[in-house]
Amino acid sequence: MHTTTRLLPAAAVAATAAAGAAATTPDDAWYRRLEKPSWQPPPQAFGLVWTPVYTLIAYSAYRVLPRLDGPARRRYAAAFAGNMLLNAGWTWVFFRARRPRAAVAEIAALQASNADLLRRSWAADRRAGAALLPYVAWTGFATALNTAIARRNPGADGRGRRGGAR
Repeated sequence: MHTTTRLLPAAAVAATAAAGAAATTPDDAWYRRLEKPSWQPPPQAFGLVWTPVYTLIAYSAYRVLPRLDGPARRRYAAAFAGNMLLNAGWTWVFFRARRPRAAVAEIAALQASNADLLRRSWAADRRAGAALLPYVAWTGFATALNTAIARRNPGADGRGRRGGAR
């Protein structure tokens, strides 16, 4: 496999991380006003977790892509790209659109995509599949956290308006 092609997973993950970081606004007044569960980690924990998780996602795809060819490789690449779009998209739905309930639906789609990516990766290379387990676990935790925030703040869904919670 060409060297450039082997770098594509890292570039895709870096772009996903950058897109997510650009939309994340934990210091925003709307977000600070939201009622959050007591088990929410401190803000700095998210960067500490996502950095190695993103590294493992890139590592997994780096291992899988050379093991596949033809249609199987194209299907995996499409699943990986879709997963990265859903990953970056959650932040935009939650923080930028200020729609915690819509973000629950988005992160549920991400979790389904994660399960599919894990299945595909595990079938191609068990080490690559194992590398995705922290991603699946962390987004499972994020799904529970997003759901708890949406339930605690039924009026916070700003329907896309900049005003958000009242």
